[in-house]
Amino acid sequence: MPTARSRPDMPYRTLGRTKVKVSALGLGGWHLSRKTVDEALSVRIVRTAIDRGINFMDNSWDYTHGVSEIRMGRALRDGYRDKVFLMTKIDGRSKKAAARQLEQSLRRLRTECIDLVQHHEVLRFEDPHRIFDAEGANAALVEARTAGKIRFIGFTGHKDPRIHLHALDVAAEHGFRFDTVQMPLNVMDAHYRSFEKLVLPRLVRERIGVLGMKSMANGIILKSRAVTAIECLHYALSLPASVVITGIDSLRVLDQALEAARTFRPLSPAQRRALLKRTASPASRGAFEPFKTTSLFDATATHPHWLGEEPQRLQEVKPR
Repeated sequence: MPTARSRPDMPYRTLGRTKVKVSALGLGGWHLSRKTVDEALSVRIVRTAIDRGINFMDNSWDYTHGVSEIRMGRALRDGYRDKVFLMTKIDGRSKKAAARQLEQSLRRLRTECIDLVQHHEVLRFEDPHRIFDAEGANAALVEARTAGKIRFIGFTGHKDPRIHLHALDVAAEHGFRFDTVQMPLNVMDAHYRSFEKLVLPRLVRERIGVLGMKSMANGIILKSRAVTAIECLHYALSLPASVVITGIDSLRVLDQALEAARTFRPLSPAQRRALLKRTASPASRGAFEPFKTTSLFDATATHPHWLGEEPQRLQEVKPR
């Protein structure tokens, strides 16, 4: 079982009710396959992050058509796999598509067991129903968990907090409780279609591990000039999240993230109010959170075939 390598300058938190200790900062996988990052640099980023205390690794089956998983798999050789909590995501909504994508992820990541697999991009109100169909994706993940191929199951999304709440409700109707939920948590989210206000309290109440993402929205929030990168990370880290996942595409950005962890102290009420006051106007209409207001961040909208087959029983009653 992966264990955290404790560092005095890296906070560690418990992942929901799993009892697993994870670094408060997680390494985002998408950035490892950006055009500016070659394979050697990606391996160096991952291993340096682990050596300096980050033990939560984020990835997805669809990041640059698998390149991010392949690079992370290579980085985790030579004993590094045993030092991390490894997470990836699958897009398939059908059992068949989910099982196929999971097997590909296992091969790319060079591991027999992935610690956490999440249903990716739950963006539509119909997604939870497809996932929890008798022949839906969650059936594949539950079978994989029983077989020892994965340990925990969660879901992600970035569009609307009401869809997250709906997914939690549909899961409960099927007698299932997720181990983790991933969602945007940042200084802009607090003002517009807020996951922090609507979803976070429920996750804390139900002891579901909170994975924060888009603390800077791939740098878009910084373009508002209302906040700095360190302030963005400190705000997200001050929330009751188990992990704040941040994209790192250079050693300089890694140093910046680690400095945010080293200098982190929970924001005081006055500091929080000051940050929210500063960001209220630019955040009011979601202009700096385009993942909520456009389809530009919706990979499954661009590639709907990744979702897999619709439930057969519904195809039989399709209106003519």
